[in-house]
Amino acid sequence: MITCLGPDIPEKLLERITSHLKQKKIALGTIKTLAEKSLSCIEIPTKHHSDIDTRLLTQELLEISSPFSVDVFIQADTPTRRNKRLIVLDMDSTLIQVEVIDELAKAVGIGDAVSAITHRAMNGELNFNESLIERVGLLKGLPVEVLESVYQGLPFTLGAKPLLAILKKRGYKTGVISGGFDYFTSRIKSVLKLDYAYSNRLAVASGRLTGQVIGEIVNGDKKAAFMEKVAKEEGIPLEQVIAIGDGANDLPMINKAGLGIAFNAKPAVRAAARHSMTQKSLLTVLYLLGFSEEEIDTLST
Repeated sequence: MITCLGPDIPEKLLERITSHLKQKKIALGTIKTLAEKSLSCIEIPTKHHSDIDTRLLTQELLEISSPFSVDVFIQADTPTRRNKRLIVLDMDSTLIQVEVIDELAKAVGIGDAVSAITHRAMNGELNFNESLIERVGLLKGLPVEVLESVYQGLPFTLGAKPLLAILKKRGYKTGVISGGFDYFTSRIKSVLKLDYAYSNRLAVASGRLTGQVIGEIVNGDKKAAFMEKVAKEEGIPLEQVIAIGDGANDLPMINKAGLGIAFNAKPAVRAAARHSMTQKSLLTVLYLLGFSEEEIDTLST
């Protein structure tokens, strides 16, 4: 199943996509429109071709669709495509619109320096553990009260709340798995009524950060391990798991999940992930599960 998603899908783009598929000798079914109001989304059924390299085909279709700001996703049209049971998301720049550690750094006047390290780490240019230790070290002496102040100003990503509310209505288990800090993930877990939250713990002494992290760092491999742990505990196969994140440290869980999405991700992450989304609202993830605009509207009320 090929899903196309964007602000608008003009006829000339659809013609180019279907023409490319026909050149590949891929038989097409009847195109279905899932949305055409707030955005455009169509599904193009295809007959299964085991010899087709879906990653390569996705890249080819994205070369056609990207100038139109349209994302393309190719999934096997199996029963599990629509019937996922667990969703896990990264926190920074995924569930929320900012990087918490950068916001904390701004409070002590080192925002630019820390932000530069964060950007390189999320793009996979730096070792995550080393970069986190370095950045947390720069926060030594920060009063705990600043954490609460930063938390109060955190903006949720567009669509985050309705996406999770709808999936919880459908019986999904939900979680945040973050390389950030539990001061924030625990509060977000409570606000969004999530089932799970995993992240790093900042060491505090005399009401101030010590500049250290307590325990094992939650890096990319650990994030994937936590996802697998939750899935196993809940008796959910990985094919029925959705994982969403934006950084290089999200790739292990993104690429192990049945539906892994690099959400408004760094370039290197987009290139390495099976699915990449550039739309601004997390609610659009529902279209990849086959939901229509009308179904989403009904479930949102």
